[in-house]
Formats: sequence, structure tokens, C-alpha cells
Amino acid sequence: MEPYEKEYRVRYRVDGMLMTIMNPPNKLRDAIISRVKIMAKLDISEKRLPQDGRIMIKFMKDGRKKQLDFRVSVLPTLHGEKIVMRLLDKENLRLDMTKLGFEPESLAKFQKAIFKPYGMVLVTGPTGSGKTNTLYSSISQLNKPDTNIITAEDPVEFQLPGINQVQMKEQIGLNFAAALRSFLRQDPNIILVGEIRDFETAEIAIKAALTGHLVLSTLHTNDAPSTISRLMNMGIEPFLVATSVHLIAAQRLARRICAECKVEDHVTPQVLIDAGYTPEEAKSVKVFKGQGCATCGNKGYKGRLGLYEVLEISDDLRELILVGASALEIKKKAIEQGMISLRRSGLIKVAAGLTTLEEVIRESVL
Repeated sequence: MEPYEKEYRVRYRVDGMLMTIMNPPNKLRDAIISRVKIMAKLDISEKRLPQDGRIMIKFMKDGRKKQLDFRVSVLPTLHGEKIVMRLLDKENLRLDMTKLGFEPESLAKFQKAIFKPYGMVLVTGPTGSGKTNTLYSSISQLNKPDTNIITAEDPVEFQLPGINQVQMKEQIGLNFAAALRSFLRQDPNIILVGEIRDFETAEIAIKAALTGHLVLSTLHTNDAPSTISRLMNMGIEPFLVATSVHLIAAQRLARRICAECKVEDHVTPQVLIDAGYTPEEAKSVKVFKGQGCATCGNKGYKGRLGLYEVLEISDDLRELILVGASALEIKKKAIEQGMISLRRSGLIKVAAGLTTLEEVIRESVL
């Protein structure tokens, strides 16, 4: 909900794409903002500082009780407060890893890494690319009565039974680093850190990975190989990165073609080659698109699926990291060893008729 000088605009982000839904009259602006802030238990008299809260809404849908969580973020702008609400639907949490969009060989590598007794597994990608879902799927697989799992999250998005989840509170000094320190005295087998933002968090997480704990976390980087450079830029020594990190998965979300209105799309072989297919593949690949129908709101897309780049840190790559190789060199070596890049993962899904070339080009680079 965005206030401007002459209009008030409400937009929805559906499957990752923003679209304007309505423009309420400007005179209702303050009333709407105050109402949302009251529901989110925020301070309505504070209009100068950003605030965060949450709303829980219970309602009946198809005769069943349903509960939705809204994460509410309020930001003061020039013409009033801008509100962003993120819907969290527990029933939409996909915990079955085989349905997330991993290629079979990538999934095998990922599962091998999360079933190791110690070490670090990182999932990287921009905000809203499904990292949390991938990590939740991982820990729900590992969640057994004989395993002690602790998570530090900001905020805790979904509550999972059998897992000790800790909500960060910066105001009182409970940040990722402070939480991690106390976790190590809680006898955990597996630690999930919501995000590695600074040197301190990275350092403690890596020490935990080297002292017999499995550490799962996320970082914001463009692809898997550049994550290694990012950790070193934070100030972590190359030998620590090489020995502690076992696997890095980069991910993006691409929109799925609507199954109701899927038709073949005719593109020239040259377009396919430019996108990254080999000339041989370009001759045989069939590309699809959605025409748009009532089911998908005339967009041609319904739902999303993950594109994954899974980088397993082999001994050869460890040696490259130790000598301070660039992300490019690491990427080249990883592809030689069979890593499927983000673009390749997308092209495989285009050939399987799951998504379109435009989506893959939008979400990945060659």
C-alpha cells in the first residue's frame, strides 16, 4: 500500500510480479494505515520510524478453518507511511524436497551434504527466492527424536514441531551472533542460522561447523561460486572456508506455465542458442508458453518452481579456494565437475515444458 501525492496505490505481488489492484480514495489513506497498524499491534502515534509487526487472521474457507499470518512492515515515506504485508500460509509450505524443482543429480548432492554429521551448507539467492522453504524442507527431513535442532530466525516464518526456534530481537541485543554463541552450549546436532550478515556471525557459524555441528544458513549472493568470495570479503580466512563449507546451493524462482492454457511456442533455433542451448539441442527442443485463461488470470503462468545451482566443494575446489582463486575460476572448475548452473537448470525446465525462456532469461545469466 503506497501513498503518493495525488493517489493511493495498492499492489499485489503474484508469483513474483507486481500488479496494481486498486486505488482507494486519498482521503481514506490515514484511516487504512491506522487500521492496519492497530491490527499489527504497532504504535499508531509513531509516524517517523519504520515498524514491523504481524497480524494473524482466522477465517473459514470451503468449510475449513484456515489461518493466515501477515508480516507487516511500515516505512515512512514523503507522503505518508508505506505498508508492505507478506502473506504466510502454513499449508503452502512445501516440505517435500523432490517437489521443489531440484534436478535429480543436484538433489542427490544436496541430500548427501545435509545428512553429513558436521560442516556447513549454504543456500543463497535474493530476498523472496524460496531459501527459507529449502532450508525448512532440509530440517524437516532431519527432524528425528534423536536429533537436537535449533534455529535462529528473523522472523520465525513457520513453526515446525520438534524444532527449537528462536526469534531474534535486535532491540535487546539478541542478534544472530549472540544466539549462536548460546546455541553451542545447548548441545545441538544441527543449527540453522537465518542469515549470515556480518563477520561475527560468519565466524561463529564456521567454528560450529568445524566442531562437529551441521550448520545450515543463507547468504545474499548472485550464484554459488561467488558465495566463497563473499565469505572471504567478510574477513573469513580461506582455509576456514575451504574446510568448513561442504555445499552451496544458489536458487531463484521462475513462474510455472499454466497447465490449462499451455501451447507450443515457435522460436528460432538462434534464439535457443543465444539462451544457452547447444546447436544440437536447439534443433530438437520444444518450447511452450501459456496463452492466458481464467485459471491463471490471463497471465499464462500459475505458481512457481525453483531453479537450482548446487556446488559441491570437492578436494580440487578446496585447493582452488586455498590459493584464493576468483569466483570465475571456481565456477569453471565446478562446471567441469558436473555442476548444473542456474541458467542450465532453467533450460532443462524449459525443455521439460515447465517454464518459459523469458522467465529463465529474467532470472539467470549465461
